[in-house]
Amino acid sequence: MTKRNTEYDFTWCPGCGDFGVRRALQVALEAYSVEHEEPQSKTVVVAGIGCSGNMVHLVEGDQPFGIHGIHGRTLPIAFGVKMGRPDLNTVIVAGDGDFLSIGAEHIGPAANRNVDITAVIMDNGVYGLTKGQSSPTTEFGAVTPSTPHGKIETPMSPLKHYMSVGVTYIASYYSSKPRQLAKIIQEAMNHRGFSIVHVQSPCTTYNDTYDLLKGKPKEGIQGLAFEIPEDHDPTSAQAAVDLLDRPGIPLGVVFRQEGQSMQDRYEGLQAQAPKRTNQEILDSYVLQT
Repeated sequence: MTKRNTEYDFTWCPGCGDFGVRRALQVALEAYSVEHEEPQSKTVVVAGIGCSGNMVHLVEGDQPFGIHGIHGRTLPIAFGVKMGRPDLNTVIVAGDGDFLSIGAEHIGPAANRNVDITAVIMDNGVYGLTKGQSSPTTEFGAVTPSTPHGKIETPMSPLKHYMSVGVTYIASYYSSKPRQLAKIIQEAMNHRGFSIVHVQSPCTTYNDTYDLLKGKPKEGIQGLAFEIPEDHDPTSAQAAVDLLDRPGIPLGVVFRQEGQSMQDRYEGLQAQAPKRTNQEILDSYVLQT
């Protein structure tokens, strides 16, 4: 893993769900490049801080340009990239501790703008890189290094939060099925607007939830993950809300709404704006005596 990028000498724990997400992202990027007949370098990957942030250094092949940014600020960085170079496919990779804690304040504005960005969020329910402290999605009462007597906050429901702030493409999956996850990520990248693919990516060291997700009938564990029914209408906001009210974790596309992205709106404003030369703009600042 470190031979190609010796500058970034890090490791992921054996069995980490992020390996599956890395594979899915790689397949999705390759398929997207073929579909659009563009090199993979036309994609920009913006990473946050945490185990998930190392993803930006692990994409293989025709290396896309990547930014390993600061904690919680993937959306502002990606927004700047997209506004400066709207032709680039802009993808965020972040974790629950990064994206949903300090980064949560940026989700609403990005949704209101419907900025054309895809965010792939790896949720392991803890701050894995810093030894397992509780994160926004850690269960209530969980004992962690930062909550030795049990977590006091109610866990955040990311999918409901995305719905409430107006994200126009919301998908939910888990890391154990990278081929299916890759198809969802590719579809999200093709969505015109703000898309989030929220992935359950278990931390085998501090919060191993594989059995809870998949189920273990012999031990009485039914499994939280369930495939979204084929008759679910992802274009219906009410159907999405009803789906999220069900217990468990849905696998598939929860909600999808087509509309104008921020770039579409911006181009519309540009078309309406009066055309002025640089000299005319400068002259408008001159005080008339």
